[in-house]
Amino acid sequence: MTSESELLKRITARPDVFGGKPIVRDMRIAVEHVLGMMAAGDTSQEILDEYPVLEPEDIQACLVFAHRSLAGEQVHERMHVQSAR
Repeated sequence: MTSESELLKRITARPDVFGGKPIVRDMRIAVEHVLGMMAAGDTSQEILDEYPVLEPEDIQACLVFAHRSLAGEQVHERMHVQSAR
């Protein structure tokens, strides 16, 4: 099992992508989008089928990010922020 700190390394942000919102592995897939799909009832497997570039750990990373954010942790400050390309 991957540690939460390792999972959180999968969540990045770039000022030029979605206004700096958290994204998965520096791709143009927002954490918010993955969580929205799950909230709408999509399973992890359905998300992975729709986005073949995603890995199961990416979905788990989104959940860890959301949990830590709601728990009041400053996960945004620990995210890796990429400079604009």
